[in-house]
Amino acid sequence: MPPPAQTTDERPREGSEYAALSRLIRQEGLLERRRGWYIWRISATFAALAAGWTAFVLIGNSWWQLLVAVFLAVMFAQLGFLGHDAGHRQVFARRRSNYLFGIVCGNLAIGLSYGWWVSKHNRHHANPNTEGEDPDIMIGVLAFSGGRARAAAGLRRLIFRYQAWLLIPMLFLEAGGLHGSSIRALVNRGPRSARAIRSRTAEVALLALHFAAYLSVVFLVLSPVKAVVFILVQQGLFGFYLGCSFAPNHKGMPVLDADDKIGFLDRQVLTSRNVRGGWLTDFALGGLNYQIEHHLFPSMPRPSLRRAQPLIAAFCAEHGVSYTESSLLGSYAQGLRHLNQVGRQAKLGRVTTDPATAAAP
Repeated sequence: MPPPAQTTDERPREGSEYAALSRLIRQEGLLERRRGWYIWRISATFAALAAGWTAFVLIGNSWWQLLVAVFLAVMFAQLGFLGHDAGHRQVFARRRSNYLFGIVCGNLAIGLSYGWWVSKHNRHHANPNTEGEDPDIMIGVLAFSGGRARAAAGLRRLIFRYQAWLLIPMLFLEAGGLHGSSIRALVNRGPRSARAIRSRTAEVALLALHFAAYLSVVFLVLSPVKAVVFILVQQGLFGFYLGCSFAPNHKGMPVLDADDKIGFLDRQVLTSRNVRGGWLTDFALGGLNYQIEHHLFPSMPRPSLRRAQPLIAAFCAEHGVSYTESSLLGSYAQGLRHLNQVGRQAKLGRVTTDPATAAAP
């Protein structure tokens, strides 16, 4: 199994501002395991998933199944949040236990390769919003920096130009993209893939079992037309929900160059955005609304993030570190505004005229 996603909080730099913050967080006990909370959350989520599939079988060949599709889309995303927590070793103390739980949530329950995702997410945490380093901003169909937008040509340039308008339709394709990336990662046996997915046999078997069971149940219960519509709705909303949960975190925040020399605390805080809200926001976004706290202390259990938030906000204010927090709708507006501003630069295209040639008669 690959190393957990960004465990820098376990290796604080002595004498630094981050070291002082880390001591404060540890003194408050905010990095301690929350076994009771996770037992309850895991039990409730899997019970809800089982209830959803039971309802699917009992309702039978009916268009009412579209309501079940909506419910299962939400449950798939909630299982994804639990897999995310396991990837950061928030759930169990042992790495192997987190890995086993992660492949059950990811490969078996929702059809996403846990090993592939953790490898990608590690790189994101190490270099958030960093050009050429963060895989989350190296998406082929989106440009997050002016340089990338201006360098585009052909169809990609056209997509970049209107990316702010195309983002929402693209989110409905997110689940399909994640499934495809999972399969490619498991089929590819290159050196990077081998490091990322060490238990390849188990991941392949569980992923295959997921797709076989999912498609078999859907097509056995529903007519072919209803089955296809059910899959499109359930997978489309699943991807849309995931995309809307991750989009507020960094989109529209500063994009750094790979050679920017800033400290860990500044890098994590300046590139992240929190989303204000209560318990419903915490549930809907799976704790990702505390993105600053999560990036500073990735192994902090999800229920401790709310308690850590005022401490970290006060610490940042005391040390002059810009701490960004927004409403959910405000975060979407900022992200779309940034994509639109970057997309406008794609209109310029590449500079192909030689100044000497331009001066010729």
